[in-house]
Amino acid sequence: MNWLQIAGHLGADPEERFTATGQKVVTLRLAAHSRKGGQDMTIWWRVTIWGDRFDKILPYFKKGSPLIVIGEMGKPEIYTDKEGRPQVSLDIVADVIKFSPFGKGSSSSEGKQGDFAQKTAAVASQPASESSNTDDEIPF
Repeated sequence: MNWLQIAGHLGADPEERFTATGQKVVTLRLAAHSRKGGQDMTIWWRVTIWGDRFDKILPYFKKGSPLIVIGEMGKPEIYTDKEGRPQVSLDIVADVIKFSPFGKGSSSSEGKQGDFAQKTAAVASQPASESSNTDDEIPF
């Protein structure tokens, strides 16, 4: 098996569909950026989610959301695009999905992350006598 960890941003909102047997399949398009030789590169991944495993967090996935996906990589496929150029399709079946603490997301995900950051900052700024947290208990 080939397991990968990919960090990137969603290129579109999640696409939900059902197989002929009624099994739920959600597809994400994830753009992973890298820099090589002074040039920026974007590698697009198709992330497949089977079943209802991530249903509680899917509503928070919007175009631009920064995510980390861990899963099994499928065999790369080569196809020809509309302009006649060869392209590579890269697929991963998600086993773990996390919100990335890095990067800028859409306004809805930034709001949720901003709320967490404000609460964390409020706890961290309290004097030690007022805070019940010790260094070992800080929630981040």
